Amino acid sequence: MRALSVSSIVAAVLATGSLLVSASPIPGELGDALFITATDPIVFAYSPGSVNAGSVDWDSLFSEQYSTSVYSAPPPPSTITAVEQTATSAVKLTPTPTPTPTPTPTPTPTPTPTPTPTSTPSTTSVAPPPPPTSVAPAPETTAEAQQTTSPAYGASSALWGLDWSPYNDDGSCPDLASVTSDLKTVAGVTGNIRLYSTDCSQLRNAVQAIKNSNLGLSIYGGIWLSSGDARFESDLTEFISVAKTYGTSLIKGVSVGNEESSKGMTEATLIGYINTVRTRLAAAGLGSIPVYTTEQDAAFTKAMAAASDVVQINVYSIFDSSFTSIDASVASVIQRANNVKTNIAGGKPVRFGESGWSSAGSTGPSPLTLVNQIAYAQKFKCAAQSAGYNYFFFEAKNANWKQGAVASEQNFGIFTDKYTPKFDFSLLDSC
Repeated sequence: MRALSVSSIVAAVLATGSLLVSASPIPGELGDALFITATDPIVFAYSPGSVNAGSVDWDSLFSEQYSTSVYSAPPPPSTITAVEQTATSAVKLTPTPTPTPTPTPTPTPTPTPTPTPTSTPSTTSVAPPPPPTSVAPAPETTAEAQQTTSPAYGASSALWGLDWSPYNDDGSCPDLASVTSDLKTVAGVTGNIRLYSTDCSQLRNAVQAIKNSNLGLSIYGGIWLSSGDARFESDLTEFISVAKTYGTSLIKGVSVGNEESSKGMTEATLIGYINTVRTRLAAAGLGSIPVYTTEQDAAFTKAMAAASDVVQINVYSIFDSSFTSIDASVASVIQRANNVKTNIAGGKPVRFGESGWSSAGSTGPSPLTLVNQIAYAQKFKCAAQSAGYNYFFFEAKNANWKQGAVASEQNFGIFTDKYTPKFDFSLLDSC
């Protein structure tokens, strides 16, 4: 795939319908979009400026405290041209090649939207299990630990992996038929999906849908820790039940928690949960399933890495207090992953649990538009592949189920909430 940098946008709309083209941010949560009629060619330009790095108080944007990374690099020139609508009403862009910079930023923590499934909340919150008095390194004999770090891209997969949440817009649980329909669409874009929990029967339904329809998807499961010990036990029990019922051929790993450090959980408590899950899986004859946690890159510690079979990190640049270019944003997150690999992982595989770009809203100076989301997806996919990282792109569909959340948190999906593609995914097919 050719690299893409947004310095100008030219949109010429042909004789049918209308075309939705993102431009510079329009104030308000429903901004960041222009409708261009089919009869009037319109030319407009967008030129991001360079600003010095700084910091943002994320308390004003999110319910959790986050720090920001610092990065500054000059943007290389490139051109994006929007053309007529496709049959799926997606935006089709024709990129021109751009060089890839090789910066050396010094990263700090960056926030990430945290999925908080609300459909079946725990009604009881008890203290987490006591952590072990000593932390034994995780075994490295699992398939995950032995895998090559070079991603294996299927011929029909635009992205290596996608973060997937099943919830309906009102937060309710979809049935098996709906999950099957959704995953048939997702399977056209990726070969791997990451789940955050087992509630709403999402793991069970996903496995059944994939098996029944031969979808060719692999599942990386999740056990939710943020809603108390009763929810943890429920998720773990269901995970074991599904794995024993349907086998482990589709289940490639399980993340114990997601960004728990940013929610106040101590390192020792988190490691205690990881070890508990590993012990319970082994007792159930499921010891071959890799067990790990997922944290923001700057929050991942050597002890967490030692307790995990894979070092899975969430890395974003859209929350930074400065924006130079999409190229610089991508280079920053890759460099931060490199820092974790060099200084934290201890030889364990490093994988992106989340990285993405919202198509609407505001998180600071980074322009959250559809055009920039496409550009980030293109460049991140190619940069991660070149650097040897597997990844889950955040995320499959817009999170309208996060009711009351700001627009930026609801619009990370590459599909709308109804699984309509936001753009032409053939743009992601090659590098």
